[in-house]
Amino acid sequence: MLILVRHGEVAANADGLLLGRADPPLTETGYRQACALAEVLPPAARIVSSPLARARHTAAVLAGAPAGVVDVDGVEVDPRWVEMDYGDLDGCPPTALGDRSWQEWRTDPGFVPAGGESLAAVGRRVREACTELAADAARGDVVVVSHVSPIKAAVTWALGVGDEVAWRMFLGDAAVCRIDTGGPRPLLLGFSDTTAADRSAAADRH
Repeated sequence: MLILVRHGEVAANADGLLLGRADPPLTETGYRQACALAEVLPPAARIVSSPLARARHTAAVLAGAPAGVVDVDGVEVDPRWVEMDYGDLDGCPPTALGDRSWQEWRTDPGFVPAGGESLAAVGRRVREACTELAADAARGDVVVVSHVSPIKAAVTWALGVGDEVAWRMFLGDAAVCRIDTGGPRPLLLGFSDTTAADRSAAADRH
């Protein structure tokens, strides 16, 4: 099984800002979300992570690292799983991009925000990474800790649809997606499962 995990919460996510290659740490909530995921996810044959700290920290928790440890043996870092580069928009609210540009971005996978990266470019690197992991994921669970855009790209790979479909998906903090790679074609079994994160949030309220 290919298990795709979005990292836990960071402050920019909580504030509704666009967050690409900027590298803030997990919030306390984000760390608790990662711990909740570690309690429910099965032991993995491989754990792969984006190079950004918020993903590496989440992956380290899943690998059983002590609190505060970001890098551990057993977590592979693959730059192909890094978040989309938002360029000049990194750290900005979505309103920083005008309506016309938003429309173009949502309809053209080749659209590149100033200084950034296109959705099509994200799709190419993620499809390559998914194809390389597919055989191992068919033999045992492979966990990939990444970000919204790469995980959506992996889902489009599984479904055999175009990159533009990513705009029709919503992925929560610490959400889990599952793709069965054991058959002739990838099979999406679960999308944006936030059960563990929701349980963590409920515990915080009591």
